[in-house]
Amino acid sequence: MAFNEVLAQRIRDVIYPLAAAQEKKMFGGLSLMVNGNMTVGVIQDDLIVRVGLERYQAALDKPGADLFAPTGKPMAGWITVAPDGHQTDEDLKYWIELALEFVKTLPAKQKI
Repeated sequence: MAFNEVLAQRIRDVIYPLAAAQEKKMFGGLSLMVNGNMTVGVIQDDLIVRVGLERYQAALDKPGADLFAPTGKPMAGWITVAPDGHQTDEDLKYWIELALEFVKTLPAKQKI
């Protein structure tokens, strides 16, 4: 499964000035990790966003948002955003900042 390289670069352009992120290939796409925690990613043309449980339903109510279910079972606290929901730079920045807000509340994972 390929991922949209243009979207990946747009994500990089937004996230790197905001946080020290590392890239990792996951779920057949690209994930960006902050402090060892997956924050955002791209699978095909969709943006993957880690929003946490508290903001999960509100995020799902936004245009383009849907369940993230890579194995067929939805992962609570994670959503996908279709291209129409991250088309503008403002929309993409909103999603990335939302993910960063949540992930920065998590403990850093130690590297093995």
